[in-house]
Amino acid sequence: MWVRDRLDGLWRDEDFAGWYPRDGRPGISPAQLATVSGLQFLLGLSDRQAAKAIRCRIDFKYALAMELDDPGFHHSVLADFRERLAQDDRADRLLDLALARLKDAGLVRERTTQRTDSTHVLASVRELTRLELVTEAVRAVLEEVARAGSHLLTGLVGEEWGRRYGRPVRLGKNPTRPKTRILAAGDDACRLLEHLHRHGPAYRPGPQAEALRQILVQHYYRDAAGRLRSRTADDGGLPPSSVAIVSPYDTTARYDRHGHIISWKGFAAHVTETCASDSVNVITDVATTSAATNDGQALPGIHTRLARRALLPAEHLVDGGYTSLVHLERAAREHQVTVSGPLPGNPPRQHRRSEGFDRDDFHIDFDRRQVTCPNGQVSAGWHGPYPTSSPTAAPLIVARFTKSQCQPCPDRSRCTSSSDARNVGFPPRELRDLQIRVRAEQQTPEWKARYAVRSGIESTINECAHGHGMRRCRYRGQPKAHLQHVLTAIAVNIERLSGQPTAEQVPSSRPPTAFQTYLDVNDIPRPKSWRTLGT
Repeated sequence: MWVRDRLDGLWRDEDFAGWYPRDGRPGISPAQLATVSGLQFLLGLSDRQAAKAIRCRIDFKYALAMELDDPGFHHSVLADFRERLAQDDRADRLLDLALARLKDAGLVRERTTQRTDSTHVLASVRELTRLELVTEAVRAVLEEVARAGSHLLTGLVGEEWGRRYGRPVRLGKNPTRPKTRILAAGDDACRLLEHLHRHGPAYRPGPQAEALRQILVQHYYRDAAGRLRSRTADDGGLPPSSVAIVSPYDTTARYDRHGHIISWKGFAAHVTETCASDSVNVITDVATTSAATNDGQALPGIHTRLARRALLPAEHLVDGGYTSLVHLERAAREHQVTVSGPLPGNPPRQHRRSEGFDRDDFHIDFDRRQVTCPNGQVSAGWHGPYPTSSPTAAPLIVARFTKSQCQPCPDRSRCTSSSDARNVGFPPRELRDLQIRVRAEQQTPEWKARYAVRSGIESTINECAHGHGMRRCRYRGQPKAHLQHVLTAIAVNIERLSGQPTAEQVPSSRPPTAFQTYLDVNDIPRPKSWRTLGT
């Protein structure tokens, strides 16, 4: 009701004109469907419950600008609309339109302070061991082929296959004869794909068949004699977690681990919100990435989308997972955004043990392309900058000293453990100056006071995860998971904004308790605040 009264709705039918064909039968209002989808995540309703609420609840009809006798629509329409939203970047476009309405109403503005943090998101799949993964992948293809054309299984599936794949596999972590069974499952997978390939044009591979093919490549290989072997870390090499499929039913989910406590299979959600002291906090961006993606890789995309929405912050508060010299320099150069967060360090052994010479103890002369050690020795070589394998790490310049310089040095044992000589690595001049300036600024009380505001994003993550179920995927696949996160962000914004008192309303104080009322009636003094208890 607040959205209808204050904003006259978050969306218009004209906003979705490009998503539908120009001819054909008129469809249901996409603006109404988008509003209902947001209300679903706001109130935690299923499709059937949302369709029933449209028919029966007057507040839903008011929010959708519907007549009281409007019968609504069938619940399956909502699933069709989500399928349309999950295509391309339409979910982000939906958030763009909602934020544009809020910006026009003066509820969110550009160049304020914003903050970002991420949380893990569990995919809608169950935990599978390697043997269970391959076995379930074969069963998924058999189910897919049986639905599309069961005649294609003639001559392949017999009693043995029925016992192995007739029901979902649940073997546990310690099955009997695991090596023999995983080779048998791999042989069955190869036979199944070869059998389907022989049918040629009569069979068109579906998503489950493609998932099985990828799982075979990741977990098996052929030896020199042509025999199928299971990959291990020693012989065939297992795939990294960034590409390893964890379930045949969601090929976009990935495995990741944070420290020794959190490990999950799914995605990561990055939430960005405003945190100005004079306005309500509004979520301005939601990004959904693979669980194996570094947090810092999401930062350029966040700034690009905020620039498109004309909602770039003046200062962006993030934790150490997002900060790198490359991203700090890029954000300031391309978007005039100050990214504030602890810079990740790569301290040498001497710094970790608090003994010997640290990297900062060496004097770097970029003009002469040389480095001077604390004992006055000048480097003999200057190489680079070399690109790094990590997309978030800065290029590296390496200054090398010689044996003749380091071996006679009395501080050699405190400087390097190498048998040859000390090498010193550092970023190029622009990034090095930025690094020194940022680390010096982060030691000031003013910066620490500003950065303390970042911790408030933890409450927003908790609100989204526990209040609106964002931590568990309702649907399978990263596009639909991202759509769920966008709709959750819109729901949280509506809930926050609608709960704010208007300018005419004065927040009411807490009513007195029965005993406090008794004290007031009998003119017995009582403290008005807990701060006066000690006086």
